[in-house]
Amino acid sequence: MTHAGTDITVTSWLELQAALFDHSWDPQLGRFRSSYVYRGSWNKSYDLSTSITRLGPQYEKLEPHILRNFRKYAHSTAPQGDTIWNWLALAQHHGLPTRLLDWTYSPYVALHFVTDLLDKYEEDGAVWCMDYVKSKQFLPPALLDAVNDEGASVFTPEILAPVSPTLKKLGSFQKEEFVLFLEPPSLDARIIQQYALFSMMSDVKSELSSWLQQHPELYFRVIIPAELKWEIRDKLDQANITERVLFPGLAGLSKWLKRHYTHSKSGPEDSLN
Repeated sequence: MTHAGTDITVTSWLELQAALFDHSWDPQLGRFRSSYVYRGSWNKSYDLSTSITRLGPQYEKLEPHILRNFRKYAHSTAPQGDTIWNWLALAQHHGLPTRLLDWTYSPYVALHFVTDLLDKYEEDGAVWCMDYVKSKQFLPPALLDAVNDEGASVFTPEILAPVSPTLKKLGSFQKEEFVLFLEPPSLDARIIQQYALFSMMSDVKSELSSWLQQHPELYFRVIIPAELKWEIRDKLDQANITERVLFPGLAGLSKWLKRHYTHSKSGPEDSLN
């Protein structure tokens, strides 16, 4: 079942499962292996703009300066493999404004980010679903050859650096915009547990939402009504998709416990453990 370029509004947990998993059958493999990645948002109105765009006018001119200073002051915690792509992944992971967007291979991890903020349960959320395998066809030949030579559909810093060692080089391959997906190194347990990867546009001024409108065959969205959020949240908790798992450490543990023991406005007080 395909829903290219459409919004699917679900009204139950079962409809949600169908929307997220119906596309995952791979007839060539004879296995359920999805070619999609997922990004959850607590508000359905949010687009796919990146954090660097929120720096204000002429943010594109700030990108090299931000990264240069990050590398200078974070030298003592340098990632393995001194490439711009390792540094960019490290910067994104620690909250620096970049052109990267966080995605996950797990639709349940995406649902966690739709439902993790209890004060946003009055708003409809959404899961963006994008076919990262099909998106390869829009890569420039040099980049497509590099990733295909590895038998891969996404880049790692080690694959990308030899063919494109700089951000400037990335934007020089072709005039047409393109997107690539980058798997970060395993910087810490959070990256691993969240089954994470990043999308990156060829130009820092390019916006993935707008690009996808030109390529509707690559994506669809699942709309999560506000009234469904509590059920989803409770079932994710039962499936162990929680802050305690996704954010290993005391901060994640504390956030999980705080949310777990917070009453639903409409729920009975004796429903908590």
